[in-house]
Amino acid sequence: MIAQDLQERLHELKREKKAVILAHNYQIEEVQEAADYTGDSLELSRLAAELDAEVVVFCGVHFMAESAAILAPEKTVLLPEPSAGCPLADMVTPSALREFKQKYPQAKVVAYINSSAAVKAESDICVTSANAVKVVESLEAEEIIFVPDCNLAHYVSRQTGKKIIPWPGYCITHHRVFPEDVERARRAHPDALVMVHPECRPEVVEMADVVLGTGGMINFVRHTEARKIIVGTEMGMLYRLRQERPDIEYYLLSPGLICPNMKYTSLPVVVAALEKMEHRITVPEEIRTKAVRALQRMLEASA
Repeated sequence: MIAQDLQERLHELKREKKAVILAHNYQIEEVQEAADYTGDSLELSRLAAELDAEVVVFCGVHFMAESAAILAPEKTVLLPEPSAGCPLADMVTPSALREFKQKYPQAKVVAYINSSAAVKAESDICVTSANAVKVVESLEAEEIIFVPDCNLAHYVSRQTGKKIIPWPGYCITHHRVFPEDVERARRAHPDALVMVHPECRPEVVEMADVVLGTGGMINFVRHTEARKIIVGTEMGMLYRLRQERPDIEYYLLSPGLICPNMKYTSLPVVVAALEKMEHRITVPEEIRTKAVRALQRMLEASA
């Protein structure tokens, strides 16, 4: 099928299945264009629960579809590409976390949204990159086990007075950026502002003008007077930023900022997922009920 035929087939299937297409900001352009909504993982998961749809096609990675299934258990959640996992989320397992918690019995466990449902179920509360500082500050505990991203944990530790005990995980895409990349980008575009994700290395974060998650980046460009921005997050974000503010010139901080897992999903794969109603993501109820509490506590703390 050519692209136009695929688009028409997708519209037909959405009507037939009463489906909605959600795409993360890091997805390829054709998938973002075909989506009903684009956004960050939590934003899309909340939409999955709120929208009047029976089927949710989540174009992202596995933990994102799981989060949608946690918040919308009555709906059919499909992950078009089952091999689209997240190496960061895979760096912590529930059994390893349970063992780690025994070393710090007074600590609260904070799970970054980039984690499996089973890990969320072992945690006291969840956070996103946007609300991590606020949520951690809201906790009465002085010791915080932060899983699985050590770079975001470091960023939170610098912004709060809490003792943060980081899990040794990291996003392989953001961790690939080094200070010399920032220096190189500044030399190439000396009049550009540098905006990076807090999943980047601490030394990279220190060099940035603005540090924001994907949702924060979108809000920032809507209101900024800057005309040139060096973007330090996954390359798919450039497409979304250009939709928001096409008058701004965007430059990718490093060519290494590409997540292979986010690029597995294509328009033919999305169409096939709806035609075959695969691959359904479910969360066992005993895990879901614990994980949803961690998510709800986050929403209350960050309200």
